[in-house]
Amino acid sequence: MRAGRAQRIVKPGQFFSRIHVEDLASVLEASIARPRPGAVYNVCDDEPAPPHSVIEHACALLDVAPPPLVPLEQAQLSPMARSFWDESKRVDNRRIKDELGVRLRYPDYRAGLAAILAARP
Repeated sequence: MRAGRAQRIVKPGQFFSRIHVEDLASVLEASIARPRPGAVYNVCDDEPAPPHSVIEHACALLDVAPPPLVPLEQAQLSPMARSFWDESKRVDNRRIKDELGVRLRYPDYRAGLAAILAARP
C-alpha cells in the first residue's frame, strides 16, 4: 500500500477467503494432533470478502488514500493472477472448528490486518 503498487480491483459479486498465517499454523497443528486420513478442511477465516474491501481497510489502517477502483477487465494482471479471479468463493470453515477444535485468533481480515500492522516496526 505504502509503495503505491496495490490495485483496488472490482469484479461484482467477487469474494475471496483468506487466513492469517498464525491461524493457518494452528489449523495444521490441530490436524497433526487429531489425524483423520482423507479428511479435507477449508482453511480460511470467518468472513469471505471482496478484495477491494480488504484493500480499503488496509489503507484506512495505514492512513493512506486507497488506490482508485479498477474494473477487472482493465486491471494490469499476469495471466496467473487473472486466473485467480476466475472463481469466486465463499468458503465455510466450520469443520476446522467442529472437528479440530480450532479457535481462530484472527477471525476476519480486519483482525488479521491489525495484527500484521501492530507487528511491524
